[in-house]
Amino acid sequence: IEPSKTGVDKKEFIANLFKKNPRVFVTFDNDYLWVGSDGLPDHPMMIGITNWQQQVPIPQPYRGTNLWRIPLKSTVAKSPSYLKGHFLRGAIAVAVNGVPIFNPQNNRGEISKDIGELDQWGGHCGRADDYHYHVIPLHLQSVVGPNLPVAFALDGYPVYGETEPDGSKLQKLDTCGGHDDPKFGYHYHGLTKSPYTFTGFHGVVTEKDGQVDPQPRATSFRPATSPLPGATITDFTILGANHYKLSYTLNGEKRFISYSITESEAKFEYNNGKAGITSETYSPRENGGAGKSDNRPDHKNPPR
Repeated sequence: IEPSKTGVDKKEFIANLFKKNPRVFVTFDNDYLWVGSDGLPDHPMMIGITNWQQQVPIPQPYRGTNLWRIPLKSTVAKSPSYLKGHFLRGAIAVAVNGVPIFNPQNNRGEISKDIGELDQWGGHCGRADDYHYHVIPLHLQSVVGPNLPVAFALDGYPVYGETEPDGSKLQKLDTCGGHDDPKFGYHYHGLTKSPYTFTGFHGVVTEKDGQVDPQPRATSFRPATSPLPGATITDFTILGANHYKLSYTLNGEKRFISYSITESEAKFEYNNGKAGITSETYSPRENGGAGKSDNRPDHKNPPR
């Protein structure tokens, strides 16, 4: 939304969309909106995944200075920064429920949705057991209301669904998956068909180590896990505060992973069917998730 074109205060407009979810924290200064959350949605997760690397969703510490940063004044880039073959790590946008949105391609350049890696909401977990989407979560339109953005790209532009902000039919998109509008300004659209997200950044972003920089870091407990051919995730249950159970079948045999998380440790119980039950306790791992080093902005921190 362009405040000068609609009379809407951009800070309040964006903040109010995120505030619809009580698990999301927002603050802002003159330059950025800062978004914090635990990275987990209100909807169930992981169910239906058939191409699984044994990762499970855990709460993430997107808080303090480890926040998502959305520019309040987007700057049009001299030339677009396209997603294909770039930005294969980390987020490209943040959904209004506080869950990050990644490139529709995985880190091998494959479209995640097309190869069974995603649940019915378009998400899965990364190597840090961090839940994220690889599509624009159009189901959030029922949460925010019709004709409102369901996400904001990390260049600051809003992301709408398959109709225009005034409710009219979707118009032709440019090579970034967005377009300008005399009333609503430049914005992107998510789609129910490939490529599912916008395809490039119309605004200025910095790519560093294969991701938009800066962005918050995820925290992992477990070492990276490997693919489990033949597995299908059948259920995900919240057993209590930070206590979860993920159920799956492996070649028809029922199995599950039960786990609980605190800031200092993660306790996992693996039910491996006929192979028996094993338990592991993990401590937080350094440099988990988003990168090899702390990519938080050192020149600009959230207001306190």
